Amino acid sequence: MNNVMKTINDALTSLTGLLINVIVAGTIIGILYDDLFGVIAGIGSAVAAIGDGGVAGLVTVMIVAMWKK
Repeated sequence: MNNVMKTINDALTSLTGLLINVIVAGTIIGILYDDLFGVIAGIGSAVAAIGDGGVAGLVTVMIVAMWKK
């Protein structure tokens, strides 16, 4: 059972790392060229949603930040 959990954890870690790299690459491409993939627009809408959320948005950001530690 431990081996299965370790395998799943390793796969999710690799997938998360890949997705982070794709988002960073999309952001850089969006800055250098026209926003082809809509990454910058997506980031803007996410920030706007957090700003509209007020305290709930702040709490959400804090929870996500705690998950990264």
